[in-house]
Amino acid sequence: MKKLAIVLLLFVIACKPPADFQPKEINWDRDICVLCLMGLADQEYSVQLINSEGKTVWFDDIGCYVNYKGSDDWKKFVREGEYKSWIGDCETGKWIDAEKANYRFGDDTPMGYGFGALTEANDSTFDYNTVVQRIKDGKTLRDKFMKKKKMGNMKCGDGKCGGMNKEEKE
Repeated sequence: MKKLAIVLLLFVIACKPPADFQPKEINWDRDICVLCLMGLADQEYSVQLINSEGKTVWFDDIGCYVNYKGSDDWKKFVREGEYKSWIGDCETGKWIDAEKANYRFGDDTPMGYGFGALTEANDSTFDYNTVVQRIKDGKTLRDKFMKKKKMGNMKCGDGKCGGMNKEEKE
């Protein structure tokens, strides 16, 4: 009986279908950014992260994706498995690989980071790793965006977006 259970377990593991890493369609009525909890507004700037189980979480801006990546929530979602991230091409809305895309700077994006993804590189685009570093260094349009929206010193990152930080509350 024990041998049969082991054989069945091995069979189930061997027959596990591969994850579907194909981009999903946005459900505009319910899909929200997992980091800032804002509703998705634009496929041209939305990012989706798909884990090895085929589950998807959404981001409304590449800046939210970058701030989420590596967080405890990221680690729970990806669980050291494979993942795929897609971003909407800022000119066509078609899904492209977020970590292989080329990014222009200066776009009016949903959370104000200012980076729009493109399939083709040109003289004024950045690669993904450069965009990540620029976001971490604060070289974005986020401050201008926050002032325009009259949001003051709201902080985004560390798994949260918006509200006051601890020092501001005291």
